[in-house]
Amino acid sequence: MYFLFRSLGVVSSFTEASISERKMPIAVQAILLFVLIKFSVSRDSVAELYFFFLGGFLSSVIVLASVILKFKASLHMIGISALTCFIFGLSMYYQLPFVNLIAFCIVCIGLVASSRLYMKAHTYTELIAGIIIGAGPQVFLYQFWL
Repeated sequence: MYFLFRSLGVVSSFTEASISERKMPIAVQAILLFVLIKFSVSRDSVAELYFFFLGGFLSSVIVLASVILKFKASLHMIGISALTCFIFGLSMYYQLPFVNLIAFCIVCIGLVASSRLYMKAHTYTELIAGIIIGAGPQVFLYQFWL
């Protein structure tokens, strides 16, 4: 999708996307997640995965709204925090000791945040907003599958 957006002139750079350049890719991501939820993943067969993708869809809608309102949240932090919360939820639901995996994911959150700050791609506020937007829907949806 990046190469399509690049060739169409929707985005000029993969690493330095401005707020206005984020609208189209995030909207496409939300549409693709909606299609995935609607036609591929069933709540009846794999409820955990259904709610993970539903949380991703909600995060995409929230970050799209923030971009429309001219606020740039860290998409990297949204992704890694959502994944960490999902793995934690799986660990709780199935009573599996994923301690090492969860610890690794938390370290990855720190590494991603540090790299985004080091590259001056985001501020602390944008990173915290990314964590909240990524983890919030996942934590909210725990009640439906736990």
